[in-house]
Amino acid sequence: MQLPVNFDSVSLDGILSDWVSALREFSVEAVAVLGPDPFGTTEDRQVVAAHPPLIADAAVALAESRDFGAPWRDSDAPLVAWQHIAKSEHLSASRWRTLALAHGLQTVVRVEFPLPAGRAFECFMFSPRELHDRTEAALLVWSALNIWPVVKRSIAQERSALSPRERECLALAFSGLTARESAVRLNCTERTINYHLANAMGKLKVDNKLAAIQRACWLGAL
Repeated sequence: MQLPVNFDSVSLDGILSDWVSALREFSVEAVAVLGPDPFGTTEDRQVVAAHPPLIADAAVALAESRDFGAPWRDSDAPLVAWQHIAKSEHLSASRWRTLALAHGLQTVVRVEFPLPAGRAFECFMFSPRELHDRTEAALLVWSALNIWPVVKRSIAQERSALSPRERECLALAFSGLTARESAVRLNCTERTINYHLANAMGKLKVDNKLAAIQRACWLGAL
């Protein structure tokens, strides 16, 4: 099992800790972020972050389940979901729900952040009580939308082995620029751009620029 990246990142764990503290007025006690496995299939997910650490087992079970994720997206379901875990009709078949209840968590609110090629990051916020109405759920969603750019940037720094220049070259390619146009933008040679793109493709274990861009996106690097 790959450990959540915040377990080895003081900065990311601090961001998540501050986020949970800010959400305590809504009785949120835990958050988990699932992301696509950049080297797996559409349905393969990884636990990117989990705070506090004690919910890691529930987060891993959620990532391994077929709940939400690709099946959810394929059914044209909404980007936001709100469920009372104890009342779910799928409780008996969902190990993650059983583990969440064992940690005293009753409600989960999920927000999806779509990525290219049918992938997505999924943010889950857990509360030990039932939410009273949609207003409370909406406030949690709003908090996730506000903090996500900071969380995503920190996740990318921890998950990606790409150098800043490699990421920059991929970002320009993602914007539609050719190697020659990127060289003009970065005031370097076309050969230098291709060198950085080749290094990025090697690190991402692909043999073409498009696949490298996709995998960089799935890591949160773009």
